[in-house]
Amino acid sequence: MNKVMISIIMPSYNAEQFLENTLNSVVNQTFTDWELIIIDDCSSDNSVEFLQNYISQKKQITLLQLKTNSGPAVARNRGIEYARGKYIAFLDADDYWHKQKLEKQLYFMKNKDIALSFTAYDRVEEDSGIYIDTQSVPNRIDYKTLLKQNIMGCLTVMYDTHKLGKIYMPNIARRQDYALWLKILKQVPYAYGLNESLAYYRVRTFSVSSNKVIASSYHWKVLRDIEKLPIYKAIYYFGWYTYKSIMKYK
Repeated sequence: MNKVMISIIMPSYNAEQFLENTLNSVVNQTFTDWELIIIDDCSSDNSVEFLQNYISQKKQITLLQLKTNSGPAVARNRGIEYARGKYIAFLDADDYWHKQKLEKQLYFMKNKDIALSFTAYDRVEEDSGIYIDTQSVPNRIDYKTLLKQNIMGCLTVMYDTHKLGKIYMPNIARRQDYALWLKILKQVPYAYGLNESLAYYRVRTFSVSSNKVIASSYHWKVLRDIEKLPIYKAIYYFGWYTYKSIMKYK
């Protein structure tokens, strides 16, 4: 199989209304040495039909279909397994990118010789795309700091498989991306942030991530079940997570 520079992993489930905009944001990237791997998780809308039509003339895009609905961790891991790129990037089917996202982030990573990076991003309203706010990022973050709060938006993260190998997400229903960042930060001292907004995250009214109770329960699960923190450390970091969540929405 021929290699590419960047493999983009995109799980998709019932996202038909957003797919054209999302896919166009990839196809129109100024950096062109990429492949896009879409993993459909048994969508019940017309996503698959739309995707098959869209990609019929686009050799850089591959559609994989899961046989049973398995969740985003399984879908993303299937994409990572299939990927041929030196770098792995992530984009969900309802989000989209600035046209220079890959070009600028790749330059950033090569220039600093780093294994894991993330960027700032804009939050926008689900249907209208109207700007809500910008999620800025620090210059770098380490494992202990990330335990306090996940500030690495999945739609912005990219890692270098030549430095790290392929690293997969734990199979949990939520926060699997956060658990992956923590896993990588056990191998390298820092993830580096590019504080330029290069992606757009749709705030979906009825998404699970909008349910703070459920989100909190999965954050706790990562701390205790995935990271295996002693109870006192888990309470300490969960306290930080709660505090930062409250301050974020004040």
